[in-house]
This record gives sequence, C-alpha cells and structure tokens, in this order.
Amino acid sequence: MEFDSTVKDRKSVRDFDSTKKVSWKMVLDAIDAAIQGPFAGNNNYLRFLIIEDSKTIGDVAKLCEQTWVSEAPMLVLVCSDDTHLENLYGERGRVYSRQQAGAAIQTLLFKLTDLGLGSCWVGSYTDESLKKKLKIPQHIQIEAVVPVGYEKKMPGDKSPVKKSLENSLFWETWGQDRRPTLFEEEKEDYRPGKGDLVA
Repeated sequence: MEFDSTVKDRKSVRDFDSTKKVSWKMVLDAIDAAIQGPFAGNNNYLRFLIIEDSKTIGDVAKLCEQTWVSEAPMLVLVCSDDTHLENLYGERGRVYSRQQAGAAIQTLLFKLTDLGLGSCWVGSYTDESLKKKLKIPQHIQIEAVVPVGYEKKMPGDKSPVKKSLENSLFWETWGQDRRPTLFEEEKEDYRPGKGDLVA
C-alpha cells in the first residue's frame, strides 16, 4: 500500500469482526516496523505485550472501562522503561520516553493499516490494576493499549472527516495563518489546503 494511502486509510476501529482471527506473524511485522526508530540516543527501551487469550482481553477491557475492547481478537500493550533514559538525560529523559513511545505507536498503527488490520489507540485504563493483572513491573510505563482485528464493516459507514491542512498551520508566529512575504518584491503567498497561490 502506498504510504499516503495508508495515512489516509488509518482510522480508529472500535467494531471488530469476531469471526476473523488475526495472524500473530502480521502483528510481529507491525511491531518490527514500530521499533525501527527514532529513539533518543538510539536507546530503545520499548516492550510490547501481546494478548490473545479472550478472558484476559475481557479483563483488560473492563480495566479500560471500554467494553468494545473485548471484541478484539488481540491486544498489543506498548510499554516503556523510563529509568534508562532518565539516567542518561535526567528529567528530560522522561519527555524523550513519551515522545519516542508516541512515534512508535503511530508507526504500529500505520503498519497494521498497511496489513489490512484495524486498530485503535486506547489511552484510558487503570495503570496499577492493569500492571497487577498482567504482572507488569512497577517501573514500567504502559503507553497504550492497542486492540487489533479486522474491522466489521457496516452498510452506510463513512470515513471520519479529518482536519484540513489549512486549519492546522501557523507561520513564523502563533496565530499567523498565512505564509509571510519574505521579500518586498514577493507578491504571492501559498495558502495550504487551497492548492493555489493567492495574492
């Protein structure tokens, strides 16, 4: 699948086809893509916990307080260990850890989409209860719960409307929505999203 198509096709799937199983090998491919970087100082301390047991998935769904999670045939928990980065970079290491975890999760979602699988980034859960249930050490941070499966297509389903580029940009300073003229003789300006030059 072309990258641009993958980006546009990715969406949060919350309705899974329970009759279709997910190949764990495909999920490993997606995780492998997610760990290709970037990482602060090239130090990758992310870990991925794969859950296929339906009862455990149901228990995790309860701890997320989102019953639809239980319909997914597989879960991937993305976890990180902040301690190493904090030892290297001090308090800033915790920021780096969040940033690289977010980048990896996004790559994971893109690759799952590329493989024809549906997924959703779930960030609402009870950390302590989830750690206890899954025997995750206390010093490990749970960054996301990602349900994975094949989307259940319903008649009349519409793709979600995404925010336009034009409404997402500022130039040079906050609130400046037009590209400023860099030279006095320059009279044209590009308005993103319009696809044309305006005077």
